[in-house]
Amino acid sequence: MNPVLHHDLNNFESILEKAKQQAIVFLNNLENIPTSNKETIDTNRELNQSGLGSLAVLEEFHTRLAPLMVASPGPRYWGFVTGGSTPASIAGDWLASVYDQNTQAVAAQGGNSALIEFETINLLLQLLDLPKSFSGGFVTGATMSNFTCLGVARQWFGKQLGKDFAKNGISEPINIFSATPHSSSIKTLSMLGIGSQNYTSIKAIEGNREAIDIADLEKNIKSLNEKPFILISSAGTVNTADFDDFEAISKLKEKYNFWWHIDAAFGGFAAVSDKYKHLVKGWEGADSITIDCHKWLNVPYESAFYLVKVQHTALQIETFQNSNAPYLGNPLENFNYLNVLPENSRRLRALPVWFSLLAYGKEGFRDIVENNIALALHFGNAIIEDKIFELLAPIRLNNVCFTVKGDHNQEKVSRFLTNLNDTGKVFMTPTFYQGRNGIRASFVNWRTTENDIRIVIAEMKETLKAVYL
Repeated sequence: MNPVLHHDLNNFESILEKAKQQAIVFLNNLENIPTSNKETIDTNRELNQSGLGSLAVLEEFHTRLAPLMVASPGPRYWGFVTGGSTPASIAGDWLASVYDQNTQAVAAQGGNSALIEFETINLLLQLLDLPKSFSGGFVTGATMSNFTCLGVARQWFGKQLGKDFAKNGISEPINIFSATPHSSSIKTLSMLGIGSQNYTSIKAIEGNREAIDIADLEKNIKSLNEKPFILISSAGTVNTADFDDFEAISKLKEKYNFWWHIDAAFGGFAAVSDKYKHLVKGWEGADSITIDCHKWLNVPYESAFYLVKVQHTALQIETFQNSNAPYLGNPLENFNYLNVLPENSRRLRALPVWFSLLAYGKEGFRDIVENNIALALHFGNAIIEDKIFELLAPIRLNNVCFTVKGDHNQEKVSRFLTNLNDTGKVFMTPTFYQGRNGIRASFVNWRTTENDIRIVIAEMKETLKAVYL
C-alpha cells in the first residue's frame, strides 16, 4: 500500500475528527460568515509528487479554500431558492459518503441500497399527499429532474405518431406549450434535441400574473387539430411564485391528448401546509412532476427527485435503458435504476432526505414552510412601510419581488443591490419583471428569523444612503 495512504488509514479517526471540528466551527458561526465575499486564490497550484496526507490537506483547506466559502446555508442567504442543511440531513449526507453505495438495483446487481430510495420516495409521496400511482427517483437538481421527465414525455410524443425517438432520433416537430417556464426547462429542451426556442408561449393571466391563461391555452390546443402536445406548467414561478390552475388543466386533460409536466421545484412543498395546499389542488393528474429537495426540504446540494406516473414506466425504460449492456440484465424483466434515469452511477442521494423526513416529520416541514412564508410577508410589509421600495408583484408564497420606488431610480437598482450584497450581511438576486429592474428575495431556510429581517432592513437603509443620496 502507498505509504501516505497507509498513514491515513492508521489515522482515519483523527482525520474525520479534524474535518468534523472544521465543520462545526463553520456551522456554529454561520451568522457571522459573509453571504458574499471577494476572496480569491491563485488556481495554478502545482500537484505535489508524493502527496501531503489528509491532515495536511485539511489544514491547507482551512487556510486557503475555506475563506472562499460564503454563508449560503445561512439565514440571510435569500438569493436563488437556496435552503440550508438541517442537522439530520447533514448526518445523512455524511453517512452517504461513508457507506459509498452506488444506487443501481436491488440484490441481483450486488446491493440493496435502492430499497432506501424506494422507501424515501414513498415517504415523500406521503409528505406531499400524492398517490402511489407515481414512481420516482433521485437526481442532482431541478434541471436533471426536468430532463428525466421531459425525456419520457419526448418518447411519449413519438409513440403518439408511431415513432421511437429514443432509438431513431427525433423525426417530427414536438409541440410544446408553456407560459412562464423556468430556465432549466428551456435548457432541457436544448439538451433533449427539441430546441430551446421550439415551444409556444401561452399568454399569462392578465393582472400581474405569471400563470397560464387557460382560455389561450385551449385556443392553442384547438389549433393543433387533435395533434398531441406536451404542456410544461408551474407550481411556483421563479419571480413571483405563481401557480398554474391545475384543476382547470385536469379538465383539459379529459378532453385532449397531451403529456402534462409540472415544474414544482420549490412550490410543490405548498402541499405540506393546510393553509397553502390549495395552490397545488389537482396536481395529482399530471404525468410527471419535478421537485427539488435542496430547496425547501433543506438538505445539502445535489438532491432532487422526479415523479412519473407508473403507467409510463415502459416509456421511461425505452428512454434510458442500457440496451447494449448484457451484464446488467434484461431491462424489461428486472427493475434497475440504470434503466430509468440519465445516470448509471449515482451516490445514495436519498439518504439525507430519508434522515430529514424521519427526523422532523410532517409537522416539522409544515412549520418550516409556513414560517418562511410568514417571514416573506413580514419582509414585504416592512419594505413597503418605509415607502422607499415597492412590490413588483403580490407575495403569493415565499418569494418577494420588489424594486426601489420611482421610475427615475430604475438605473440605480443594480448598483444598490451590488452594494447591499457586498456588505456580506445578506444576499439577494437581481431580476427583471414586467419591464422593470427588480430584486428577488427567496425565503426557504430553516434558520431564518424575524431578527434576520431586522438586520437586513437596517443594511438596506444604510446602503440606500450611499447609493441615492
